[in-house]
Amino acid sequence: MNYFPKTFLTFVFLTFDFLLVSCSGSSCVKDEAIIPPDILEKSNQFIISLTGEDFFNKYISPDLTKSNEVSIGYFLAYKFSMPEKPFVNGSIRFTVDSLGNVLQNTEISGIPNCIQSPEECEFIIDEELAAGIAKENNFDEGIKEWSKNFIWSSVYKKYVWQILSTLRESVGEFGYRGNGKEMIIDPNTGEILALNDWRIN
Repeated sequence: MNYFPKTFLTFVFLTFDFLLVSCSGSSCVKDEAIIPPDILEKSNQFIISLTGEDFFNKYISPDLTKSNEVSIGYFLAYKFSMPEKPFVNGSIRFTVDSLGNVLQNTEISGIPNCIQSPEECEFIIDEELAAGIAKENNFDEGIKEWSKNFIWSSVYKKYVWQILSTLRESVGEFGYRGNGKEMIIDPNTGEILALNDWRIN
């Protein structure tokens, strides 16, 4: 399989986010978006319908520095973190129309469905356990330390552990080149969901 590894894409997206909210000058800070209260409340309720109110109140909060008005309505961003499980640190994103209705034909990411599947919100597999699972299943050691990432998977529609090993890499005139293996692990059950190849030419 020839594609960019998810960590590389994550890096690109995070870099883009950083550029959006940073600028020159020590006092330059991006203003928070003005999201109408009724739109924000409707968006909160959409997340609550999936996570439950207690989970929402404990772990999820609006990120107005990354939310904004768009041509079709509003783009909403939220922070998702669990202090007792520091590796859980994600973002929730979706778009609503001018009335606050979620646009189902656009990307909806980062919302764990705790109501329908409570077991999907336990996150009992931490980084150390995920690495242990990879080792027990003879995951390629590679030429350097594994990259271990707790990320939202658009494929599985839930958070997963992504373990990447690097088998070969070089940096030259044409930039970075490398290849390796990717293991996807369920952070609630420890099940190995996928084992893929990654390559950057």
